[in-house]
Parts: sequence; C-alpha cells; structure tokens
Amino acid sequence: MQTNKFQKKEVLTISFAHFSHDVYSSFLAPILPLLIEKLGISLFLSAFLDIARSVPSLLNPFFGLIAEKTGVKYFVILTPAITAISMSLIGLSPSYTIVLILLFVAGISAALFHVPSPTMIKEVSGEKTGTGMSFFMVGGELARTLGPLLVTAGISWWGFEGMYKLMPLGIIASLILYMQLKDFDTNRTLQKPKEKGDTKKVLKQFTPFLGTLAGFILFQSAMKRALTLYLPVYLIAQGQSLWYAGISLSILQGFGVLGTMFSGNISDKIGRSNTLFVASAGSVIAMALFIFTNHLVFLAFLGLFLLSSGPVLMASVQDTNSNMPTFLNSVYMSINFGVSSLVVFAVGFAGDLWGLHVTYIITNIIAIGCIPMAFLLGKTVQKN
Repeated sequence: MQTNKFQKKEVLTISFAHFSHDVYSSFLAPILPLLIEKLGISLFLSAFLDIARSVPSLLNPFFGLIAEKTGVKYFVILTPAITAISMSLIGLSPSYTIVLILLFVAGISAALFHVPSPTMIKEVSGEKTGTGMSFFMVGGELARTLGPLLVTAGISWWGFEGMYKLMPLGIIASLILYMQLKDFDTNRTLQKPKEKGDTKKVLKQFTPFLGTLAGFILFQSAMKRALTLYLPVYLIAQGQSLWYAGISLSILQGFGVLGTMFSGNISDKIGRSNTLFVASAGSVIAMALFIFTNHLVFLAFLGLFLLSSGPVLMASVQDTNSNMPTFLNSVYMSINFGVSSLVVFAVGFAGDLWGLHVTYIITNIIAIGCIPMAFLLGKTVQKN
C-alpha cells in the first residue's frame, strides 16, 4: 500500500543504487585526456563519445511505458553491474569504434536505471518528495565526486589498460541491491488510474511545462557539460597533472553533493522556482569568478550552485498532476539527455575553434538564460 510516510530505508537503498551506477558513469571525464591522446582525436570527435552514451536516452519514453506497466525494479538492480563492466573495459579498447560501442551500452544501462528510479523514490518519500529527491541526487553527485578519484587511482595502480579491475565493485553492488530490493512492491508505482491512449493526452497537457523545462536545461547544459566533461582536458592543457585534474573535478562534484543534499529540502520550504533562481544566479557568478581566477574556491561554489538544481527539477516533474508519472519522468530524462547531447557537441566544436577558455566564457553568458526560465517553470507547474 502507498503511504505518506518517509521510508528512510527504501530511500537510502535506491540512493545507494544511484551511487553504485553513477560511480562508473563518471569515469569518462577524467579518462578523456588519455583517450584523446591514445586515439589521437579532437575535442569535436571526443564530443561524440559523450553523445554515444546519451543517444539511448531517446528511448526513455519507451522504457517509461514499460515501467508504467511493470515497475521494472530489476532495471535498478542490474544496471550498476552492466555500467561497471562496459565503462571498466574502455581502457582495453583498441579503437575509437569499440569505445563508442562500450559507451552506447553504458548509455542504455543509464537510461534503464534513470527512468524508474525517481518514481520509486517518490513513492517511498511520502509527502517529502523534494527531500527524497535530494537523497537520490546526493547518491549520484557523491558518485561523481568519488568516481574520478577511483578511476584515477586505478589507472595509477594498474595503468590505463588495467582499469578493468575496477568492475567487480559494480557487480557486488548489484548483488547487494538484489538482496535489498527483491521484495520491493513495484505495484506501488501503479496506484493512479490509467487511460488508453493516455500518452498523447499527457504530452499535450504538459507541453508548456516540458518546453520551459527544456529551455532551462538548454541554458544550463552548455556550462554544465563544459565543466563536467572538459574540466580535466582544460586543466591538463594548462599544465596540470591528471591527479590535479581529477581532484578538481571531485571538488566540483563534491560541493555538488552539498548542493543536492539541501536543495530539495529547501525547495519544499521556499518553492521550486525560488530555489532554481538562487542556484542559477549563484552558478553564473561563481563560473565568472572561476574563469578569471582559476581558483579552486570558486570551483567549489560553482559545484554547490550548479549541481543543486538536479533534485529540484526532478521534484518539479513529480509535482505535476499526472496519472503517468514514470512516463512523464522518462520524457524529462529524454529532454535532459537529448539537449545535453546537442550542447556537448557544440561545446566540443567551440573548444576546437576558439579554445576552452573562450568557450567557458560563452557558456557562462548563455547560462544567464536560466534565471527567467526558473520563474516560468514555476508558473507552468502551477497551471498543471
């Protein structure tokens, strides 16, 4: 039976699943400088690596429809192992094509994980949806904090080709999740009535909301992708070591953990739009200061503000009055990954053309557009 109580054990278990999966997803950015050197590719071509990982997100609505019917808890259980295997084998890849294939497999795994898991979090969070999303997003951001350090340590111990030795941790995580979630009642996600042909009705009803959501993601993604994917490349080009680049990425993501930890709960109290406004304005200011000083203190503040919007956006999606929450979340994930894919392609092209420093300045200016989108997003949610 569905309950309005905050079920801490279940929330923590699903958040652990998010951590276990995204630790391996975070491997790409820190190893990207090594891949560029090994494969002899440009920033433009390197963008396709991230796109290959994101392309499966186009199938999210299809996965969402499956989840609406079955709950698909095994998506959450198995995907940490699948992602761990595919990402850990990249170091052994002899060609650009093989790397693309492995990242595509990891992308399918990521899509299968991220479609049902937020809805599962909502169902076990009761009336504290924002708080539950914060726990969930903390799992992801903590993974992206420790992931770069884990893969950098693995490469230091065993070499780039030896990073495959990291995969057992993901397999063990899936075994733990099986023991914890095997009795999870997937029917809890199906309490709301459904109608035949409901997908078109849902999409039509929520078009203004989804359009505004896409606008916010578009303005934010340029800066976010430039940092989370290309920060190690940017720092190594300035003469820093792989360890320094990995630590800097972990600082960005680590303070992102703090942002995601509190932003959902704050948004429950002061509203989603107000929280997104503060996060957007803060990230624009912190990015500008980091660009012109390269000081890690501003990078820390940037992570705090930039990454805090994740649980708020997810909570906004779950706030909508839809009888197909998992499908609607899958559409959101498609928009998120789809827009990010197009943006990272543009960032890579601009990086080759003008250099990453100029590209960072451009993305900082573009991110100002998030501020009006934050207010519009609140209005479209209220209308629905």
